[in-house]
Amino acid sequence: MGSAILFTYPEISTIAGLQGLFVYALCSAIPIMAFAYLTPIIRRKCPEGFVLTEWVRHRYGPIAGLWLSFLTCATMFLYMIAELGSVKSVVELLTGLNGTVVVIVQVIVTTIYTSLGGFKVSFVTDNIQGTMICGLVIICACAVGTSVKLDKSLIPESELLKPTLLGWQLIWILFIGIVCSDMFLSGFWMRAFAAKTDRDLKLGVSMAAVAIFIVLSLVGSTGLLAVWSGAVTRENGYISFFALLMTLPDWVVGLVIVMVVALSTAVYDSLQSAMVSTASNDLFRNKINLLWIRGLVVLLSVPIVILALRVQSIITIYLISNILATTTMPSLLLGLSSRFYFLRQFDVIFASFGGLFAVFFFGLVYYDGDANAAISLLLLKQGLYGENWSAFGTFVASFLGGLIALALAVGGRLSVQWVMCKRAGTKFDGLDRPVVHDSDRYEVDAASATGEPDQENLK
Repeated sequence: MGSAILFTYPEISTIAGLQGLFVYALCSAIPIMAFAYLTPIIRRKCPEGFVLTEWVRHRYGPIAGLWLSFLTCATMFLYMIAELGSVKSVVELLTGLNGTVVVIVQVIVTTIYTSLGGFKVSFVTDNIQGTMICGLVIICACAVGTSVKLDKSLIPESELLKPTLLGWQLIWILFIGIVCSDMFLSGFWMRAFAAKTDRDLKLGVSMAAVAIFIVLSLVGSTGLLAVWSGAVTRENGYISFFALLMTLPDWVVGLVIVMVVALSTAVYDSLQSAMVSTASNDLFRNKINLLWIRGLVVLLSVPIVILALRVQSIITIYLISNILATTTMPSLLLGLSSRFYFLRQFDVIFASFGGLFAVFFFGLVYYDGDANAAISLLLLKQGLYGENWSAFGTFVASFLGGLIALALAVGGRLSVQWVMCKRAGTKFDGLDRPVVHDSDRYEVDAASATGEPDQENLK
């Protein structure tokens, strides 16, 4: 959790009220539990892997693996922009100074120590991050509780305690978007595969889910308090946390700045390390020295910093990655089940593009044939918190459209194969189960390499 949480969660509470805040916090915490369920399955099917893209490569093929690697790197690229943009905004809101210097220094420092210590350093900074979050919550809770005065007459007027249509819509929008986008983050998979046992993993993600829900609920509640104290209006709710903070003593503000920078640094170094690992393993198959890969990531930091200094809406960046993930990830994960043994890389790649087309088609219908408005839905330029069904329809269309496109791809591919087999007079084997399953492939290959195949696995 980086500095972006100080903007997004207070904002949702000022727009969708208490209901929206709890939905957002729950939809951020519960998806972490998916790693406890999926990681053991992938470990059995791909023992040598340490990220999802490695399993996709062996399950579907190299093209599908490269496609997922591209989307993974693109997602991390967007997250890095959002994180740097957030910390810049925090520094400027709390100090009035130009946040550009902080952003540049943060990138340089994280690049240096991740280059020296690798991904293990990220585990260390995670512990620092956890400590900082606890300190941030405790100090801010005490300071807000003793210094902020609420106007009780504003509580019923705000109607933030009542359920809203948007609050119900967010249950689907946020859950499906966050659970799919989490699957794109290699840093999460690396931590999941680093667990010594499945029991350790379940314990870790359970503790994380509880902690995430508590922290995000407390941070988001500053939006409610800011409205009820008159510090902000519902139109500028994204600055709620900072509006409350500016009423507190200077030493509290100073501590918060230090903690926020520490949070941002811990998130950014994880994204850097994950991008290096993904590029090295997936794109170059570990055939290039890591120093060259790190050099490429350093060069990539230049456009990241430039875009971060210009970003206007943090939530929009996350929404773009959520749409990409929702169109792609459900189809890919179906391959974990033996019932979908017939899926191929053409099918899942076609499904990814089909989901995006479904969003565009929904936009055409929703906006009465306005192509420009339909295209804007792919970027959710209308925002997430509108009083209409555009955002909800976008995430329904991306999810269902991807699965419908998957079915069409499978049906079309098998139909063409059947016709070709009929013409050639050969057997149609498009729906035959493979003799050797993914879970046995590594063991059989390893045994074959020694000249002594494992008869039990072959059987």
